[in-house]
Amino acid sequence: MKKYKILKDLVSFNTIKDKQNKEIIEYIEKYMKKLGFKTEYKTKDLVMSIGDNPKLGFLGHTDTVEYIEEFKNPFDLTFKDGYLYGLGACDMKGGIAAMLDAASKVDFSKLKSGMKLYFTYDEEIGFGGIYELVKNNEEFPEYMIFGEPTNNEIFTGHKGLIEYEIYFYGIKAHSSNPAKGISANMNAVKFLNELDEFYKKEIKTDEEKAYEIPYTTMNVGTIHGGSAKNSVPAYCEISIDFRIASKTHIEKITNKVEELSKKYKAENKIIELIEPFIDHIDFIDDLKTANFMTEACLITGVKRMILGVGPVTAHEVNEHISVKSYDKLVNQYKELICKICK
Repeated sequence: MKKYKILKDLVSFNTIKDKQNKEIIEYIEKYMKKLGFKTEYKTKDLVMSIGDNPKLGFLGHTDTVEYIEEFKNPFDLTFKDGYLYGLGACDMKGGIAAMLDAASKVDFSKLKSGMKLYFTYDEEIGFGGIYELVKNNEEFPEYMIFGEPTNNEIFTGHKGLIEYEIYFYGIKAHSSNPAKGISANMNAVKFLNELDEFYKKEIKTDEEKAYEIPYTTMNVGTIHGGSAKNSVPAYCEISIDFRIASKTHIEKITNKVEELSKKYKAENKIIELIEPFIDHIDFIDDLKTANFMTEACLITGVKRMILGVGPVTAHEVNEHISVKSYDKLVNQYKELICKICK
């Protein structure tokens, strides 16, 4: 386990909802300073650099999801049959450990371009850390690598997202005389039926072959309406998310939601709107994309790669990675540093 001490140390911090954010940030800062990196920015985020004119950046989020009781010893990295078990080992402390490990194996004095490291918070809930960096006009290097788990495959794009909450208002009445009321639930049902028909005809048929699921998806996540079986409901709330395959779909969907909101006297609120991206990188021939969202979508004007450990067991009980994958990732990161910063 000595070989995986960095990962063991990182897993030992309870960073669920950033609980020990300060401790893990200080650990990373101390380790990287020993390698010659300097601190550029430090809040709950940490930005460090080495060398001049950084051409490459690595980004990893330090927070993890919560665990359930079946996960034994989540903060103690354990080894069994070629696998390393621990909360965040896959998502994404394994990626962060590999970044630190790879940096320790590079002689930056022999490279022409420098490198930056970004460690963010609140990725699992609200993307707070990356939003903070973007808001502060951080100048990201030309190439950015995001250490989300990919089982050692390089992804250069992923879908976008539109998340909606839609509120319907009716008039409450007794169910024995429903004509005296207006059913918010029925308006929600009619709204969804029309939206689904539009989606199937105008959106789903327009495919983007670069994605494993080659079209924009639509999901009605929640429906909450009514207060009793014998009352016409005066209020209903629904949530919908679209995983966007093409930027052109964004305007079409938002226009349709506005149209239907007016028709059914509803209010809509966009909770999240993120554009999809596919970056073409000259030294990567095999174009692959991720099905999940990452912080990469919030950084524009750079060439983005998503590359991390495997197997992909993020958010699972007994989250784990293979030592083979971790060792390979350290070498992949080292090779990319030397290739891009040469």
